[in-house]
Amino acid sequence: MVLFISCSKTMTEHSRIKVPFSSTPFFEKEAQENALDMIHYSATELAQLLRTNTQLASDAYVRLLDFPSETGHFLPAILAYTGIVFKHIGLKFFTPEDFAYAQQHLFITSFLYGLLRPLDLIKNYRLEGHVRMPQHECTVFDYWKPILTDYFIGEIKKQGGILFNLASLEMKELFDWERICKEVRVITPEFYVYKEGKPKSVIVYIKMCRGEMTKYILQNRIEDPKLIKKFEWEGFTYQPRKSTPDHPVFIAG
Repeated sequence: MVLFISCSKTMTEHSRIKVPFSSTPFFEKEAQENALDMIHYSATELAQLLRTNTQLASDAYVRLLDFPSETGHFLPAILAYTGIVFKHIGLKFFTPEDFAYAQQHLFITSFLYGLLRPLDLIKNYRLEGHVRMPQHECTVFDYWKPILTDYFIGEIKKQGGILFNLASLEMKELFDWERICKEVRVITPEFYVYKEGKPKSVIVYIKMCRGEMTKYILQNRIEDPKLIKKFEWEGFTYQPRKSTPDHPVFIAG
């Protein structure tokens, strides 16, 4: 079984957590080309494209200029991203064996690098899927779709043909998702909290649960998706009457 989570906008260049080894991103060449492509935009244009302030866009532009350099701060991808999902994976409690298992079973999306394994060394960057790439004359989503689809399907099949999808909805646009669903089994859990007597989607809890479930699967070496029914966290429990085999539902409250 393969797990699939989204990258986060927030990143860091430093971590005290030690990993047993590191690796090179499979699409590092494409990432460098993408970075060089994006510097055709000015910092002001990047601010508009990334829908952020000028300071953050300026920082992103400087990082893109430095991207081809072999110097600078590199971190394993799973340590570089600092969003809610990654905080709840609880990496400081991982053993070397946990990291090694994650390297074989977990993929992280990246608008710059395409797909990453947890221990792939990366640099900080800022990019969004809707941004149009000036040299390729297409969006980031459209650029990656023909490149990533075959690769991802192949990697999933190597690990038994089951994809446990803990990524955000927009990440489907990086792939020919219809093909993926036809060629491998995709399991997408759903998380809700009861509010006013009805189950509601609350994004912050969804992200927390995705991180906690990622940790649960990796540390327990779960290969059979049926075993995910035992997952519990902060009141979230499996709801058999609301679930289907490919859409397990967990509700708190």
